[in-house]
Amino acid sequence: MNILLKSNISRYLIAGILGFSLTACNAISRISEIGEVPQLSKIENPAPPQPIALPMPAPQVATRQPNSLWRPGSRAFLKDQRADEIGDLLTVVIQIDDKAAVSNTTERTRANAEGAGLTNFLGYETDLGRIFNDNLNPATLVDGESTSASKGVGSVDREEEINLRVAALVTQVMPNGNLIISGRQEVRVNYEVRELLVSGMIRPEDITSTNTISYDQIAEARIAYGGRGQLSDVQQPRYGQQLYDIIFPF
Repeated sequence: MNILLKSNISRYLIAGILGFSLTACNAISRISEIGEVPQLSKIENPAPPQPIALPMPAPQVATRQPNSLWRPGSRAFLKDQRADEIGDLLTVVIQIDDKAAVSNTTERTRANAEGAGLTNFLGYETDLGRIFNDNLNPATLVDGESTSASKGVGSVDREEEINLRVAALVTQVMPNGNLIISGRQEVRVNYEVRELLVSGMIRPEDITSTNTISYDQIAEARIAYGGRGQLSDVQQPRYGQQLYDIIFPF
């Protein structure tokens, strides 16, 4: 038992030291940036480290019609202006108007009672006092009670409205012709950086003639809109409070 207790204490100490080290490194980095504007990220290849693997049908070979100037699937007479190859750009239109209201109440109670006795056991019941103590009563060897109660009330009243447009880059063409897109936009105003990230998979047929696509036509869509800077920092609880909320069991 002592060895197990010491092992657990050692693990907690190591976890605490690592957490403190990470917090200290972050604090030192933040201190070094006092008075400086947040730095924008470098322009890098937005393609994922490895190709996206999804269940796909067999590749289809496009049928060419001889003696025809019109290309199947084209919306222009000579060339389709929509994105269809790696490196092409298109505009993602994000218009989210979402509302949600949820409320629930949960209440639970429990009462338990246990009792056991041994008033006659071949005459040996009288010898129980020699093993335990003289105050032992064979009729009430076990007598226990327990009660518990819990009550929870929660409600959600959320309303979101986002109207944004962001240019995305085609990073991969799937075997069936679907396109993987990724877009990122950063805007810095004074000491606050606003970030907009969008990625997912689209069908070339859903791209409009103006080379735009709506966010609700993106499969596996990942849309993130947030910020970082002084204002975003003060809106978050301190690290110690977040850690306390996680580990405190009551």
